[in-house]
Amino acid sequence: MVRIALTGGIGTGKTHLSKHFVEMGIPVFYADEEAKKLYSEPEVIRFFSSTFGDVVISDGKIDFKKLSDLIFSDENARIRVNQYIHPLLFERFYQWEEKQKCNIIMMESAIVFEAGLEHHFDKIIVVDSSMEVRLERIRKKYPHWSDEEIQKRIATQLPQEEKCMRADLILKN
Repeated sequence: MVRIALTGGIGTGKTHLSKHFVEMGIPVFYADEEAKKLYSEPEVIRFFSSTFGDVVISDGKIDFKKLSDLIFSDENARIRVNQYIHPLLFERFYQWEEKQKCNIIMMESAIVFEAGLEHHFDKIIVVDSSMEVRLERIRKKYPHWSDEEIQKRIATQLPQEEKCMRADLILKN
């Protein structure tokens, strides 16, 4: 089975393009959606509670706004979260992969390079868009985010130019 990563910075249009791959018969595993499911599991909540306490927990659940504020302002916290979540996420990915009945599968994830996940894939496709287009898409999808919040998120990801240099294929969107 060929494993393909579909990656690119926030607002490049990864999810939009992934739907075209699904239409072509290539199943897509959406890393962000699956990670969000993990955050509701008791053992994951316990990890976050014991690691970060009230900084990210509200009413016994992970508060995504608090978590987002933490990981986009504290690189060590972001690294710690990724080191914990990514192995769990890839367990789910491999379980999902076993159920697929085709020769090619894809994972859509914004942080393949940032998290050192390249070794899980045979090919990496980077979706690229101009910064102007990306900002327009981000503002439309997240109208409550300030320009500062948007820039924080962009700053935590590798520059698009570097992602493109490391790609097996670049799709302009």
